Amino acid sequence: MTNYDRISNGNGNNTEICKMLKDESNDENNGHGLSYEKISHTATYLCERTAYKPKIGIICGSGLGELANLLIKPDIFQYDEIPNFPVSTVTGHKSRLLIGLLEEVPVMVMQGRFHAYEGHSLDKCTMCVRVMKLMGIETLIVTNAAGGLNPDYRVGDVMLLKDHVNIPGMAGKNPLRGPNEERFGERFFGLNNCYDKGLRKMALKIAKSVNITEHVHEGVYAYLGGPNYETVAELRMLHRSGVDAVGMSTVPEVIVARHCKIRVFSFSLITNECIVKEETDETPNHAEVLQTANQMKNVLRDFVRKMIIEMREGNSEQI
Repeated sequence: MTNYDRISNGNGNNTEICKMLKDESNDENNGHGLSYEKISHTATYLCERTAYKPKIGIICGSGLGELANLLIKPDIFQYDEIPNFPVSTVTGHKSRLLIGLLEEVPVMVMQGRFHAYEGHSLDKCTMCVRVMKLMGIETLIVTNAAGGLNPDYRVGDVMLLKDHVNIPGMAGKNPLRGPNEERFGERFFGLNNCYDKGLRKMALKIAKSVNITEHVHEGVYAYLGGPNYETVAELRMLHRSGVDAVGMSTVPEVIVARHCKIRVFSFSLITNECIVKEETDETPNHAEVLQTANQMKNVLRDFVRKMIIEMREGNSEQI
């Protein structure tokens, strides 16, 4: 075992974290739809039911829930059993949270995420990230299925996020809107380096070692609200703005993670090529997203496994 070992008091409880969270959960509501008290209550619930002390979190995108199969002897929680947790309603999201060992590293995996288009507020969509913070998560891996807008991208390629464009955010739709909770982070903070450079370099190194370099890119992701896919005009505008791939998730989670100083690595599986020609009769659909994710599941599982091994060895700190 490494320094990421499990901790237990003999009864399967993370006593150190649970005591701290219980003390803090008595604070009054801070004005958010989800107060610190509620988030702390959720974290306490999970801490009391697992002997693992996770340091890495993974959020699985559409069709990418197979990543959870990497865990050994996981504790499994259905979302509808967890206090204050929403439930994912999208096909390809299993609505399960798992905590277990991945290459001897305690990891928390969300097998399904929450989207604003399902009717959830953005603070509800991202509460899982703050729960992770209170449970000790230091690094977050965020995955998604995305449409490829860069003409050099092909279905099945992987894009490492180096930056993003937050379209709803430009209209004031931000998960941090409202009173700031100082116990998570400061009111104003920068996002110019929100996707960890060391982890991206590590990922490119891994891609080279397994001979998939030509299928792995670094690019800019645009977050749109959904659930409808984009118009041709919207895609042309985004392409001219330097966007390489588009999707309906990830950015709110990344914003909240960086607010509370969690290190972030994110990648998109390109599951379809965006339609940028008005004369075509083709239409995008969710089925092709799931099909591509299923075809690539073994490659992505191995990719993430190698990332965890490298993080366990501390190699990202040295890049």
